[in-house]
Amino acid sequence: MPQNFDADVAVIGYGPTGVVGALTLARQGARVIALERDRDIYPRARAVTVNDWTMRIFQSLGIDERIEKVIDPQRALRWVTYDGHEVMRIEHPPSTLGAKARFYNIYQPVMETELRSCAQDREDLISVRYGAEVTEIEQDGSGVTITTTDTETGEVGRVRTRYAIAADGGSSRTRQRLGIELLGDTAEVTWVVIDCRVKRWWPDRDFLTFWTDKERPVVDIALSAGNHRWEIPLKADETEADFPTSTEVWGLLKALGVSEDDVEIHQHAFYRHHVRMARTWRSGRVFLAGDAAHLMPPWAGAGMQTGMRDAHDLGWKLGRVLAGRLPESWLDSYEAERRPNAAFYTGLAVQLGRVIEQKISDAERAALSAPPPEEAVTPFEPPLIAPPVLEAGRLRGPLGDASIVGRMVPQPVVGDTVGRMARLDELLGDTFVLLGDDVDPATLLTEEERRQWDALGARYRAVRPQNAYTQGPDELVDLDGVLGPWLRRYGVRAVALRPDRFVAAADTSGLAVPA
Repeated sequence: MPQNFDADVAVIGYGPTGVVGALTLARQGARVIALERDRDIYPRARAVTVNDWTMRIFQSLGIDERIEKVIDPQRALRWVTYDGHEVMRIEHPPSTLGAKARFYNIYQPVMETELRSCAQDREDLISVRYGAEVTEIEQDGSGVTITTTDTETGEVGRVRTRYAIAADGGSSRTRQRLGIELLGDTAEVTWVVIDCRVKRWWPDRDFLTFWTDKERPVVDIALSAGNHRWEIPLKADETEADFPTSTEVWGLLKALGVSEDDVEIHQHAFYRHHVRMARTWRSGRVFLAGDAAHLMPPWAGAGMQTGMRDAHDLGWKLGRVLAGRLPESWLDSYEAERRPNAAFYTGLAVQLGRVIEQKISDAERAALSAPPPEEAVTPFEPPLIAPPVLEAGRLRGPLGDASIVGRMVPQPVVGDTVGRMARLDELLGDTFVLLGDDVDPATLLTEEERRQWDALGARYRAVRPQNAYTQGPDELVDLDGVLGPWLRRYGVRAVALRPDRFVAAADTSGLAVPA
């Protein structure tokens, strides 16, 4: 097979997952060809929210400020009954990850347009072919050959790359061509999604409200750009044919007290909830990401975000492998790290769905928002808003409540030795970093450990308290008093951070590069 590659990576599907994958790869200098069957962005709003973890990914790509302009901070979550009884509420505490808010409401077509606009700024490395339907995919020992057909002209083309990422949605034809099973179930209940343009404000519109009811639970959520959405299940004796136009849909909204004075119906669509996951997320040189790998109900607001996190995890590793800065074995950690996280959010979405459908016991509901047990080692937050944690993968040391390994480092404002003040990630740079609590972390390494980290291009940063002198040129000042206490809470003096800001190792269990 000839080795004249058209690009390093082909991204099949150019929704949010595909765009984040392309941007992450381009940041590592990889050349990307994106193949998208549709010529226009899907006009319906599917996802409704992003959180501070996702915003931190956008920050790493240099696009968070642009995205922030087209999304709105979210106030809180609440679960209420039709008679006005509040079953549960989750207030959003300030973000610890460097974003201005913990959660944001989005209008997906607008946010997706801005994401693609950001990618256009990397035309030197990202080439997008719209109307390119993938009809065949072949692999060999060194690359992937993809055959496409233009959806308008019928012209056949071929693309050869070293790897491919299939981000082509829940009905992924790439997954089917690879013979990978999609395991799980699809709910029998059909839901109608009603997207509206807001005409006036009404009380507490900025809450994300779940109307809990055994027969007719409702999701009621403000979207950005002056939009609002309701998601309502059809009853057993109702079908899609009963709601052919907005006229029939108005009956559902008016039952909630929503009138033509409040909103204008923009569009409506029908869908069913899926709880499914691909048997494997990799076949040779082709990786599945996003809905192609997993499908979950919408209750945790995590479907699209989980896909973008997949793409970022795979992208920073694959980009470094292509550049020769990481061994290819690092790619084996992609599914190992991302599958448990996808499973966690799927399970959480199922549980939250049981809350709004009133199928959950009082004890189960209480567990979702309970205060921490007295013996808890670390500060506790409810699962929906808890900071991200890895359960497996390229990590060294024990995991669990008492361990710092696998946790994402907070992102306060810090200073450097020449007086610059910025968010932590901006001063760390896009690389592996070892941080020491008022100590140079390099002094805690053996000669072999230092050699291993140097080979990865790691940096070494002592974090000094705000009321002390710096002692070297590559140190940071903990202006907010966050990093030192965070490290001491887990009883560690130094940690090794990956480029995605998860703790890979700590001095208490060994600072060698995780195998």
